[in-house]
Amino acid sequence: MDSNEAKKLVSETGMELVGKKLVARTWGNISARVDKTHFAISPSGLAYDIMTPEDVPVYDMENESYEGLRKPSSEKKIHAAAYRVFDDVNFVIHTHQDYATAVGLVGTDIIEMTAEEKALLGEIRVAGYGLPGTGGLKKNVEKEMLAGSKVVLMLHHGAVICAADRAEAVRKAEVLEKVCKRVVDKHLPNISASAGRLSETFLIACKDAVVISDPEVKAIAEGGNFRCQIDDIAQMIGSKIRVVPGDDMHLLRGLNRQDLVLVKGVGAVIFTEDPDDAEALSMLIRKSAICKLLTDSMNRKRALSGFDCTLMRFVYKKKYSKQKGAAHD
Repeated sequence: MDSNEAKKLVSETGMELVGKKLVARTWGNISARVDKTHFAISPSGLAYDIMTPEDVPVYDMENESYEGLRKPSSEKKIHAAAYRVFDDVNFVIHTHQDYATAVGLVGTDIIEMTAEEKALLGEIRVAGYGLPGTGGLKKNVEKEMLAGSKVVLMLHHGAVICAADRAEAVRKAEVLEKVCKRVVDKHLPNISASAGRLSETFLIACKDAVVISDPEVKAIAEGGNFRCQIDDIAQMIGSKIRVVPGDDMHLLRGLNRQDLVLVKGVGAVIFTEDPDDAEALSMLIRKSAICKLLTDSMNRKRALSGFDCTLMRFVYKKKYSKQKGAAHD
């Protein structure tokens, strides 16, 4: 494939995956094979909605160099592994889709597929955990690819999908989410959460607060604090998702510590100066609720370590926030 065509495909696919709610912000990555040793890949730290073909670098697997104005994604070595393992793979996407991420926390043995779904997806395997962008994560994903899996769920993280072309990659991502949603729907308990409301004083003082009252989010607000289970929300808020009483004092104190808290009877309350952060946290708390309810229903303990959460939060604040600001200058 011509490198310009590959860069155009990567750029266009980013927006398509955003539209299908399979990726968001700068999370996830996309690549297209150019030849035996080169592939175009989405750049590091650039949102899909402003990415152009000119932003997409071309990575050389042999000497680990790249051509382009922007650095390639930090997960470039996972993509390189896919192209080395599978001669017939020409397109790779890494998504953060909700239901596949949740199923990755409990294992693929509970997945049931039709013959058509099985023919498309093949054997779905789960890769052991590794911090984003690290050699450990690449090694764990590559191990499952070498075992023959072209659809790999990354524990606490998302999915890597290998395909012959762009159309097949997107189709696989959609079918994977359909299959995993079926699993979640089957195993989630009946949700019944009490109704509650925030005080008028708080709503007036924090007029830009976002309240998420989905049944799943309200359900996890009925418990106590719990440690984050997925990388992306840990990056944004740290190690714990906190539950606070609905009175103004506790709510304001909780939001002074982090941009999102859970409130019994209400759901999630998000208060941040950045509308993009508020939108991202709205998506992430919904995904976190699905993950929490599924793991609880199957009695699986799947929390990230406090150290990993703290490290990811630190890197996010120092690196991603800076990149985000530069991208919008």
